[in-house]
Amino acid sequence: MIVVTGATGQFGRLTVEKLLERGVPASELAAAVRTPEKAADLAARGVAVREADYDRPETLAPAFAGADKLLFVSANGPDDLRVVQHRAVVAAAREAGVGLVAYTSVVDADTNPLGLARVHRETEAALAESGLPTVLLRNGWYTENYTATLADSVERGAIVGAAGEGRVASATRADLAEAAAVVLTRDDQAGKVHELTGDTAWTLADLAAEAAAVSGKEVVYRDLPAEQYRRVLTDAGLPAFFVELLVDSDVKISRGALARTTGDLAALLGRPATPLSDAVAEALKG
Repeated sequence: MIVVTGATGQFGRLTVEKLLERGVPASELAAAVRTPEKAADLAARGVAVREADYDRPETLAPAFAGADKLLFVSANGPDDLRVVQHRAVVAAAREAGVGLVAYTSVVDADTNPLGLARVHRETEAALAESGLPTVLLRNGWYTENYTATLADSVERGAIVGAAGEGRVASATRADLAEAAAVVLTRDDQAGKVHELTGDTAWTLADLAAEAAAVSGKEVVYRDLPAEQYRRVLTDAGLPAFFVELLVDSDVKISRGALARTTGDLAALLGRPATPLSDAVAEALKG
């Protein structure tokens, strides 16, 4: 049995779909979700749906029962809350006797200067201390972190940030979910660390140029000082913790935090990772 947490979220649901595409029978899959009603379509296809709320630890071990493999998708939210949630997941996985935990960490977690990397380092440490067989899926930045709002940026004629000329070796969520499915359907993964990046690193100026080429409109990258970028995000109504995450990430990107390419993702996929140009074209089609 393969149990996927966060299976109604974007990454978890994509991974369930990729597992089904790879021939895993629905009867051997379980979707562990906060709100089971949101997974009714998966249940209709024969996937077991189990309630699993990171904020309610008592729901976790029953949701993980019988799991030969568990995809532990990291939570969203303030860092201190995520640490508590993640420790609850690790404890429940140990209680349930999970055979293998595949954890969605961040690229270069042990040395990555991003503020959000702390949560992943602490979770990796908790997994190591638990004694659970573990494989680390150290995901790089999602390309969708940028393309999800790209149409609005095109309308404004500018992408704004504080990343300077820093490069991002991003990968699409679909590619990373497919890689997770590959790992979950192999039997030799315990103890492995996959540093999952795109094949090419690009700048936000490159993103703006690609958006301009696809849309036929003028799009530029407007680099801002960190404090000004913080004000822009705050004025847009984003939660304070998310504003700090974005500002910190851009500043660290400007210093090379997400520029490294590894080839691990392409190796798992058996093909090149989806290039930025394809992701931009998909985001702006129509």
